[in-house]
Amino acid sequence: METSENQNQSNFFQSNTAKMIMVGLLTLVLLIPLELVKDLIIERSQRQNEVITEINDKWGENVFFYGPILKVPYTSYEETISINEKTKETVKQKKASTNYAYFFPEELKANTNVTTKVLNRNNYESVVFSSKMKFEGDYNLPDFSSKNIKNENIQWDKATVLIKTTNLKSIKDEVKIKFRNTNFTFEPVYSDTTKDSTEALETGYIDLRKILVLGKTNFNFDITYNGSQQIKMVPIGKTTQVSMKSNWAAPSFTGNFLPDDKTKQITNSGFVANWKILHINRAFSQQSFDNLPDLSQYAFGVDFVIPVNQYQQNERASKYGFLVIGLTFLIFFLIQSISKIRIHIFQYSMIGLALILFYTLLISITEHSSFRNAYIISGIAVVILIALYSVSILKNRKFPVFIALSLSALYTFLYVIIQLENYALIVGSIGLFAILSAVMYFSRKIDWNTSNS
Repeated sequence: METSENQNQSNFFQSNTAKMIMVGLLTLVLLIPLELVKDLIIERSQRQNEVITEINDKWGENVFFYGPILKVPYTSYEETISINEKTKETVKQKKASTNYAYFFPEELKANTNVTTKVLNRNNYESVVFSSKMKFEGDYNLPDFSSKNIKNENIQWDKATVLIKTTNLKSIKDEVKIKFRNTNFTFEPVYSDTTKDSTEALETGYIDLRKILVLGKTNFNFDITYNGSQQIKMVPIGKTTQVSMKSNWAAPSFTGNFLPDDKTKQITNSGFVANWKILHINRAFSQQSFDNLPDLSQYAFGVDFVIPVNQYQQNERASKYGFLVIGLTFLIFFLIQSISKIRIHIFQYSMIGLALILFYTLLISITEHSSFRNAYIISGIAVVILIALYSVSILKNRKFPVFIALSLSALYTFLYVIIQLENYALIVGSIGLFAILSAVMYFSRKIDWNTSNS
């Protein structure tokens, strides 16, 4: 009786069912080192972001710009009524205060030339740029009639021109605006408003009655920035036309307005983009009284970033690690079941660790080369390692060749999926369907009720 039970127990552990359970459990155990590899990729990616932030902080940060804006002070009076306690008479008093009105240009044209380059530190890189921005346009004499403000209350001789921007520390030249034949120099303005993320440049006093007295008056000014990652501006002109040219071949147009498709050109050597925005295209008027509104929601521009960086590609590759391990074990298990060759669980473990080693090789080589080169080198190394190990396990060369070809096809298939964006799901689904069909075909004649001896 005991002999029969021991024999049944022995038969069970030698059965395909028991081996499937052990291989399945091993696959789950190997998820632990696979997760550690994923954590390593995330850690390296975070380190890259820290280095990029440090590089950008020293070179120059994002550029956000809108201007020029006429800032005109005016005097308003508030009438107060009080009662004299001695005489019991009603006393009316007028209290004067200075407020500001803001006026945007009638026409604004911006011509921007952006030269990008990649800065490297150790194994990390960041995209930075130098931009030369040329502005021109015209103003009309400000109209206060909508607020019933009398002309004598307008302080025409104390008007200024204002520019709202970020990244002041990376402006490379002095900024001057020219009205007719007169230049006015911008100076930084200290602001204690913590809610406003922009900084301000403002000119000294301008007597608008002398500058704008003849109707439309032209202006022009230049700004040169060192910056990184992004340029955005607000279309504050009644008609705003912007032209941007750059050597960056992978622009990402962002914000509230896209460039004109008819004139937009993107090539391997760079891009050219043009915008034309009318005042009816955005929900703010050409003038504002008492305070300047937050117009950042109407901004548009270009992102200068690497579309898919090496760490994103490594992270996407590692997400398929469970699939690679599972399919590779399945191939060995089918070979074992068809050929009656015994493969020890330790040998499965060695194969699984070799598959995980692929991802550590991939991330380390990528940091010193491109993702494509790293993928090819890591894939070849792991395929050769497993194929040579299979020769000693399977005792022939036919099955190891099949394993090497299968792994090569699997890694190639996954590389194609990683590179695709819009079609990754459909290609992956079709590929997995083909793999499942192949497994079903090759396993159709296996007798799962018998045990290997």
